[in-house]
Amino acid sequence: QVQLEESGGGLVQAGGSLRLSCAAAGRTFSDYAMGWFRQAPGKEREFVAAISRSGGSTKYYAASVKGRFTISRDNAKNTAYLQMTSLKSEDTAVYHCAAARLRIGIEAGVYDYWGQGTQVAVSS
Repeated sequence: QVQLEESGGGLVQAGGSLRLSCAAAGRTFSDYAMGWFRQAPGKEREFVAAISRSGGSTKYYAASVKGRFTISRDNAKNTAYLQMTSLKSEDTAVYHCAAARLRIGIEAGVYDYWGQGTQVAVSS
């Protein structure tokens, strides 16, 4: 069991940056792969980025964010991050972090625990 809470969302101009945080509590954070997903109104949830357990040596990114977003983790702080740069209006969505017990993946189904989300709005 792990509880996740996102923070750092807000309103930003196109081309700007935001850093999202996902604070975890309840179990050993380093044992979980972590992912970020987003969902815009009226659209399905989509994968954004993921990082493997422990040292985070493996990272996956959606093609739409590769080169602009960076996922990282700080196990000492039980926190995962999503650094977003060069933001576009298309990035507007509620961003959720998730934790996977078994493996890293791009599919929502591999993640066992989810945060409630933080809103990111990019104005153009």
